[in-house]
Amino acid sequence: MSERLPPDPGERAVPVRALTHSGNFHLDETMGYVILHYAFAPEGDLRGRVLGEKSPGDRLEFVRTRSPERIQEADIVFDVGGVYDPARGRFDHHMKDKPLRDDGSPYSAAGLLWKEYGLAALRNLVTTSLDEEALATLWQSLDKSLILPIDLDDNGVAKMGRLSLADIVSACGPAWDTAEVYGIGEARKRESLGFANAATTVAGHLVNVVDRMRAGLKATSRILAAYEAAEDKRILVMDTGMPTEKVIFERDLPVVYVVSPAGPDRWNVKAIPPVRGDFGQRVSLPEAWRGLDGQALAEVSGVPDAVFAHPARFICGAASREGAVRMACLALEIDAALKPAG
Repeated sequence: MSERLPPDPGERAVPVRALTHSGNFHLDETMGYVILHYAFAPEGDLRGRVLGEKSPGDRLEFVRTRSPERIQEADIVFDVGGVYDPARGRFDHHMKDKPLRDDGSPYSAAGLLWKEYGLAALRNLVTTSLDEEALATLWQSLDKSLILPIDLDDNGVAKMGRLSLADIVSACGPAWDTAEVYGIGEARKRESLGFANAATTVAGHLVNVVDRMRAGLKATSRILAAYEAAEDKRILVMDTGMPTEKVIFERDLPVVYVVSPAGPDRWNVKAIPPVRGDFGQRVSLPEAWRGLDGQALAEVSGVPDAVFAHPARFICGAASREGAVRMACLALEIDAALKPAG
């Protein structure tokens, strides 16, 4: 365990510019942002900062973007940028030679930030008096029980167990010794606040589930239409990004790769796993592409606008629809050529 504290923890007015990528987000970088919030500016507005409603005096500036210029300017960059260098405030883990724990497990951005800033975050999170030994023990326990599973899940090693909504609601309640530590009056306030927080969480969850189910019905018809129109039934080309695995497995479609837009100038090729929700691929992307990007990938693949290929060989991308489809076709051709005849 190591900790890289802010340059001057006492200088609360000195701004710290933190950055992660825009687009789809995961628990990995979400937890990373929360760690930075508590390490650098727990008095700031966690939600408002993300929405551009930064509170006065908040030292932490936070932005989600892939702009190379903004990445260069930021003090702390995590889950993007292709560099792991704590001394420079760089905490990416998507490289071919990614940072590993002592036991060989790969780090995610959350794990890297917890390693560097976890103790600083805990000092602001824990309001009761704890000595450094107790804080270190707490850091280690959280690293093992919470952060490591995030690392493994984000890197495709092992999926996290799904928390039930009941567990989430239970966690909103005050700790068992709240009255003992803070007094009966404060305990009652915290119990009321906990219920309010739980109700807000449950209401938001219900609204989101209903809306996602509504969108799922629309997705089914679009996926089936795209499948019917596909020349090669192993390659499903979608004109809009949406969840496809549920329909593919429920309808037993022989889809191997899904091609879909991932941004204004990005089309991705995602490999379908052998079992729904599992890691692994029905057909992995070519070994020769693994971990490459830009010109190096374009030269190896023969696709001029190839952008990236993930080290785990489950996703790659190109700047155009045609380029992504070409990558999917090539991946199938390469896989067929490697299989023994007969």
